[in-house]
Amino acid sequence: MKVRFAGRSVRVRLDDLETDMLLRRLPLELALSWPTGGWSVRLEPERQGVTAQGGALVIGLAEHLSTLLDPLQEGVSLEGFAGELKIRIEKDFSPQYLA
Repeated sequence: MKVRFAGRSVRVRLDDLETDMLLRRLPLELALSWPTGGWSVRLEPERQGVTAQGGALVIGLAEHLSTLLDPLQEGVSLEGFAGELKIRIEKDFSPQYLA
């Protein structure tokens, strides 16, 4: 999973194995920790909504998962915190993966 933070937006890129984990309803997490804290992004296929605590961002994909997993869709866009945060989750596949 690749994560990019920019201003009030987060972009997540998933490879085919990570997308398969979401298909199997398994969460994905990318974390960077240091002694006094850290950052993390967690994708939860069974949850809805976006939450954050400290440096941890949790993105619920329940209502967006079928669109994200559609082989003809590149990804999904959603918002968190009353529109204050723009989130884009994309599949980072080579063309041979498309149906």
